[in-house]
Amino acid sequence: MRRVEVRVEGVVQGVGFRPFVYGLATGLGLAGVVGNDADGVFAEVEGPRGLVAEFLAALRRDAPPLARIERVRVVEGEPRGDRGFAIVRSDGSGARRALVSPDTATCGDCLRELADPGNRRFGYAFINCTNCGPRFTIVRGVPYDRALTTMAGFAMCEACASEYHDPADRRFHAQPTCCPDCGPRPRLASGRGEDLPGDPIAGCAALLMDGRVVAVKGLGGYHLAVLASDETAAADLRRRKHREDKPFAVMVAGLDQARSLCEVGDLAATLLTGAGRPIVLLPRAGDGPVAAPVAPGNRHLGLMLPYTPLHHLLLAATGAPIVLTSGNVSDEPIAYEDADAFARLAGIADAFLTHDRPIHIRTDDSVVRPFGGGGSVLRRSRGHVPAPVTLAWAVPRPVLACGAELKNTFCLAKDTRAFVSHHIGDLENYETLRSFTHGIEHFSRLFGIVPEVVAHDLHPEYLSTKHAVELDGVDLVGVQHHHAHIASCLADNGEPGPVIGVAFDGLGYGTDGTIWGGEFLLAGLASFERAGHLVPVPMPGGTAAIRQPWRMAAAYLDAAYDGRPPEGLDVARRNEERWKDVLSLARGGVGSPLTSSAGRLFDAVSALIGPRDTITYEGQAAIELEQRADPAERGAYAASVTAGGIRGADLVRAAADDLLAGVAPEVIAARFHNGVAAVIVRRCAELRDACGLSTAALSGGVFQNLLLLGRTVDGLRTAGFRVLTHRRVPPNDGGISLGQAVVAGARDVTSRRPSRATRRAT
Repeated sequence: MRRVEVRVEGVVQGVGFRPFVYGLATGLGLAGVVGNDADGVFAEVEGPRGLVAEFLAALRRDAPPLARIERVRVVEGEPRGDRGFAIVRSDGSGARRALVSPDTATCGDCLRELADPGNRRFGYAFINCTNCGPRFTIVRGVPYDRALTTMAGFAMCEACASEYHDPADRRFHAQPTCCPDCGPRPRLASGRGEDLPGDPIAGCAALLMDGRVVAVKGLGGYHLAVLASDETAAADLRRRKHREDKPFAVMVAGLDQARSLCEVGDLAATLLTGAGRPIVLLPRAGDGPVAAPVAPGNRHLGLMLPYTPLHHLLLAATGAPIVLTSGNVSDEPIAYEDADAFARLAGIADAFLTHDRPIHIRTDDSVVRPFGGGGSVLRRSRGHVPAPVTLAWAVPRPVLACGAELKNTFCLAKDTRAFVSHHIGDLENYETLRSFTHGIEHFSRLFGIVPEVVAHDLHPEYLSTKHAVELDGVDLVGVQHHHAHIASCLADNGEPGPVIGVAFDGLGYGTDGTIWGGEFLLAGLASFERAGHLVPVPMPGGTAAIRQPWRMAAAYLDAAYDGRPPEGLDVARRNEERWKDVLSLARGGVGSPLTSSAGRLFDAVSALIGPRDTITYEGQAAIELEQRADPAERGAYAASVTAGGIRGADLVRAAADDLLAGVAPEVIAARFHNGVAAVIVRRCAELRDACGLSTAALSGGVFQNLLLLGRTVDGLRTAGFRVLTHRRVPPNDGGISLGQAVVAGARDVTSRRPSRATRRAT
């Protein structure tokens, strides 16, 4: 006989792990107990030695589909002659290491019950089991038990309780278990909050088909919905939401509907149907039934499949794709509390499809693009969070990293776990800042992390930086923006460096006080050296040049032609009233800070080949430039390298010369992309010759551009480089917090921990 004490750590709560252990042990005739605690799952198992060994082998091999085992510890004990096996009460004492599962799309078993008229949960909008349903968005604390979720207010009926306590049932110890008799209920209300008669979901579908805008409560907050084919409704939504051009996401019932709208390859299908159900950006396939205002001027659509039973029922009732975009006014965080949603969305939505299960923490949809053998994550949120990024090394002390200003996430790191938050948004208003601080408090409480080190961006005016410096009793670590990008890529790949880092993005505060953005770094985790960059050019009017890319075209053309830009360019003609004034600003340096930004270079070329003179959302000009490029074109513009850096102006001049010669804009866009990729490869090769490093890491928002990323990766590999790209966190500023956290941890290892005042000064 043998007795063992077993401890399992990872995502093992809320995924049916205790029922799995119970079934495994009883099936083998073993005695003992299993339960949840602050670390994860614990078990004591006793029986014949061979059967205990078989139990331990199956523990990892046959774990539930949503489980993610990090570690199994086994301690030998003395047999006691126990009889029977039981699930025991959870123990919430001690330091917390238990993980929480992300929210998971409705499983196949639940969908079959949902569609079965003979099942008692037929048509029930909140059906779930141990293999699917809400997790992160309803959890208030650990261990993961019903009492610590927003399901606590729904007492299980006798039938549900019987399933919950039956070891043979799929809902054995499934915390959100419920049914129409005891669980949450949908409700359809007018824009004024008055109940509307009839079946809520059928009523919502009727409103959508009648051209109305409906606010729909999902897992992590409210969405705004219209019928995707309705031109008037989509335009109304765009006008009411104050969202001029940024594309809306579209929810489709299944892959057949997805293929009627977009090109869906095997990888895209895998991403669409995965348990996380992200928005997947895909090329359009012909003229599908999607109204022009859904994604104006955009050759891609963001598609997602239903991930809650309510969504499945709604898509079945409408029989057509629907727009499902975040429930907010532009630049505000998504609404998730009912009273707030009715107050903020009343001027947008004609009606509300809501329900009475509270959402504890707001969570936007994740966004990915197919790339290589997997997905390039552009926004990491629902379906991914709060699963940690497991580090290949430990941070010495708990770290809070406050992230960047745009696409903000924060990160709490302890030991080898880095908890990168859900997408917070742009920290530019009070509501988003409140979401940021509330999220930090929730993660800290949920995972038992009290930070001793706080990392932040060097920019003194970022709200995330200001939050960091106002905290007491912590060591502060300032991390340069582009170093954080490369460190994030290193952590994403489990690599400590050093590497040749290529950090191309919009803007980042440099160590010299100027605006960086087209950087080559020799970087490890603790430190970096700036080893090259794009030659800085003026940003005429400062931030106005971000909103009006034609200003960057003017500045680059002025640099490219030594102060004598050619006549006959449409960009100058379209903006002739202000063209000379902007050139004077650029030449005089008044209100025109210098920047090495790669993002501004892409803006300039986009405006040059036109007609994108102004933008209404971040990255719009560069996105349109990528979509315009002819992927079959292999020509490339050349850029010279001087003592001052890489001359992006050479690329602009080549593009302008081609444009004046009548070359098609699609060819110019492709040659520009190919030229940027070529100059990256060339500069990396020069640095390899100088320093001996042969691994390149690519990061920054510009590498969301898959045409550029693909050409750059191919070129570097052909040149003999090992190439690191992002896999688990975004290359954009959504990954900055992870980079800040690992830099702070690495410096904590190598430093002698100077005082707070000294650390702040550095």
